Amino acid sequence: MAEEKILIVEDEDDVLELIRYNLQKNGYRTDAATTGPIALSMAEAVKPDLILLDLMLPGFDGLEVCRNLKKDPKTSTIPIIMVTAKGTEADIVAGLEMGAADYIAKPFSPRVLLARIGAVLRRNRAAEAIDTSMLRIHDIEIDSGRHRVTVKNKPVDLTSTEFGLLRFLAARPGWVFTRYQIVDAIHGSDYPVTDRSIDVQIVGLRKKLGSAGKYIETVRGVGYRMQEDD
Repeated sequence: MAEEKILIVEDEDDVLELIRYNLQKNGYRTDAATTGPIALSMAEAVKPDLILLDLMLPGFDGLEVCRNLKKDPKTSTIPIIMVTAKGTEADIVAGLEMGAADYIAKPFSPRVLLARIGAVLRRNRAAEAIDTSMLRIHDIEIDSGRHRVTVKNKPVDLTSTEFGLLRFLAARPGWVFTRYQIVDAIHGSDYPVTDRSIDVQIVGLRKKLGSAGKYIETVRGVGYRMQEDD
């Protein structure tokens, strides 16, 4: 059974109780907040393993909560799944760009919600356990100390940006990142580059990786991810 603690941020009592019931039934510990300010204070106080965040909160909306959580060093690493009645591409991208790990649209199946939670928690545990000095995935080996990449033991000559891009995606296989997230991770938030330049970098990187380039997947309307290893 699960032991992780989940903070549910939801202002509708019936939805909150439905989520809490299903989480507790499956062994999760839960805390709940019904407003943005309460969610921020509770996230810092209880240090949950994951936050389920409704975007349609009164006054202080979920996107603002997400933004504040991700800029605070004490809460920035807590994975967030957005739970929302909004299902448009713009809302999804906005939340992902702020650092949310995943989203699920209302109405949802409790089984699907539990599956999403389990997947995010597994990815988070795997990411925390990764030794980023040496990454191996599929046929690709990334040696950060030597700044060297090989595919099937053959060296691949990458630029500094291509190397950073590959390492960033490979460190969290299965995670979808927007173009802005990739730019921020590689260059920093103040770097003067357009998000579309990432598309150019991806094309070049795939070409240099040869047959292994197929493992960098395009997620239409959102961004890119590294395919998970079998």
